[in-house]
Amino acid sequence: MNVYVPSSARALDDDERELVELARRTIDAHTDAGPDEDGTHTMGAAVMAADHRMFAGVNLYHFTGGPCAELVALGAARAQGARQMRCIVAVGNHGRGVVGPCGRDRQVFADYYPTMRVIVPTPAGLRSVLAADLMPLTQRWTPEGMQELDPSLYQDPESAGPPVIRFNPRYLDDVRSGAKTRTTRFRDPAQLGPARLVFESDPEVVLSAEVTDIRHCLVSDLTDQDARAEALTTAAELREVLTRHYPELAGTDEVDVITFRT
Repeated sequence: MNVYVPSSARALDDDERELVELARRTIDAHTDAGPDEDGTHTMGAAVMAADHRMFAGVNLYHFTGGPCAELVALGAARAQGARQMRCIVAVGNHGRGVVGPCGRDRQVFADYYPTMRVIVPTPAGLRSVLAADLMPLTQRWTPEGMQELDPSLYQDPESAGPPVIRFNPRYLDDVRSGAKTRTTRFRDPAQLGPARLVFESDPEVVLSAEVTDIRHCLVSDLTDQDARAEALTTAAELREVLTRHYPELAGTDEVDVITFRT
């Protein structure tokens, strides 16, 4: 039997495999149904935000239309400050594995998160696909009414066009004003040339930029000049900010100091 698999389908990466495990652990710990029994909580879901935080939820079955696990997970992510979503998955209880989203969920994904990836079972095993690809020829609902789905939404923002560098929205004004012209990254490589600076606000803001220099150095070798280029004051302050963002970071770790212009 031929099964339609969208062209955006790809094998899972390490983050996506971890997301599947979080969904599985969540429903295994919180299902209220024994094997072969119906229950109120039989599906678990996990969603990864753009900043790689993960949030989980379980379904709440009710004959009036209780929410699916994916929608509960999305609500939990929003309640904890996440605005842009990277990937989502649902897993059934008692070892049923990954389950593809229902039609209602697919429409919600297309309406609100069309570039989010969704983990689904395929004949070739688990794959992640763009949410927009799960609803061919769909229309997208907005508060202003139904609209045609922009074809560009079928393109993975991480691979279509210049590379993406993501920022917390609190840096937007400093980048726009030119006060911040560098960003220091740990295990988040960049490349020289055109880039898109994506600020994870609601709605998302994207600035065109060019990466002009990438310097590799130890955390302990960061300078006051590096800090001033990031709209900070001292290297010690920059290291403190990095440690808050990367709790596992050590002074002997190597980071990338990325210089850019908008």
